[in-house]
Amino acid sequence: MTSTGVLNANDSREGSEDGGEALALLPFSARRRILAALMGAKGRVAERALYQWPLWARDNQLPPRGSWAVWLLMAGRGFGKTRTGAEWVRARVESGRARRIALVARTPADVRDVMIEGDSGLLSVCPHWNRPKYETSKRRLTWPNGAFALAFSSHEPDQLRGPQFDSAWCDELASWEYPRQTWDNLAFGLRLGSEPQCVVTTTPKPIELLRELLEREDARVTRGSTYDNRAFLAEGFLRQIERRYEGSRTGRQEIFAEILDEAEGALWRRDWIEDARTAHAPDLVRALVSIDPAVTSGPRSAETGIVVAGCDSRGHAYVLADGSGRMSPDGWARRAISLFHQHRADRIVAEVNNGGDLVRHTLDIASGDSRVPFKQVSASRGKYARAEPVAALYERGRVHHVGTFPQLEDQMCAWEPESGASPDRTDALVWAITELLINRSGLKLWI
Repeated sequence: MTSTGVLNANDSREGSEDGGEALALLPFSARRRILAALMGAKGRVAERALYQWPLWARDNQLPPRGSWAVWLLMAGRGFGKTRTGAEWVRARVESGRARRIALVARTPADVRDVMIEGDSGLLSVCPHWNRPKYETSKRRLTWPNGAFALAFSSHEPDQLRGPQFDSAWCDELASWEYPRQTWDNLAFGLRLGSEPQCVVTTTPKPIELLRELLEREDARVTRGSTYDNRAFLAEGFLRQIERRYEGSRTGRQEIFAEILDEAEGALWRRDWIEDARTAHAPDLVRALVSIDPAVTSGPRSAETGIVVAGCDSRGHAYVLADGSGRMSPDGWARRAISLFHQHRADRIVAEVNNGGDLVRHTLDIASGDSRVPFKQVSASRGKYARAEPVAALYERGRVHHVGTFPQLEDQMCAWEPESGASPDRTDALVWAITELLINRSGLKLWI
């Protein structure tokens, strides 16, 4: 036993979750005194002290005590979320509590560049005597004790179908492309061991999934700001964010990790959607399917927006379905036609700026002999100019969502026209409501 009474150079538990829990019970000031004493030591004890995360970590970087299924760490940029997630995985592996781990980020590059190879990633935080072997082609990390982690991304949620795990680390969940599908597939696979656990490290954004996690009884929530990590951040960076973002909505979200109802420049507000939401649609005078086709196809392409909407005799519109997704041209054409028949629509409306007659041709091939009525629309105005009158209809309570459409609603309330992003679901929605309530000469009085 060393003079500190905590570390023993020959103790096999050093760096383990068990040893870490003992250190974590000490007050923060006591842990810092121990660390200061060890920095004067030499040899193996000093080396191992570098990997005793509970000595270095702040209290809000240590796992919650007690029993829980999800640890939701919501913190600002630069807080140290990646380091916290990587150290949690390392501790689980070294204690033997984790044998099969899922690593999930927005894109494959994010898993590789941030969670695994990043400055605070797993390869960095693991000591050389217990560093995992990384096989990039297999998307796999394997530790000396046989535990392994597999890499996944929200770009391809179905990759999580089949594998099973006892631990998971989800990074920047609020920015995932398909948060609902990815999380659900992970949840079904997180079933091994006596206490499977998941840590979520993210800067919050107003998405429905994050709100649900906050309400779970088996979740523990830790919050933090960029300034919590001030000692390890450049003064120039801190001055810049204070000058530019302090007090702004962006600062509240990105620095202080507040969940805001919508983005600062968003055209839609969540309370407009909630106030007009309904469980059932009335008798409709017409219905249509609107398509905003992706320019390219494949696993890394943009989504194709597909929205079904209708209107009643009073001039109210009703959003009936969101069939959007990343699909091949044949895939989105077949889905649109299926929704057309399912909702007894009277036509399909599609933007053709990027596809011209190919959109019509693709629909004709998919429909076979039973060609569906079709109208092509072209974007002669910018996205903001097209979306603004539709958002005004929402504000006046003239558009109702029949049920909930989390991904569509998240995109509507997060999209800022100045961002340059292409909100495919929202574009399809705008085309649908425009056709139902704005372009029809007999309905113009309703706006």
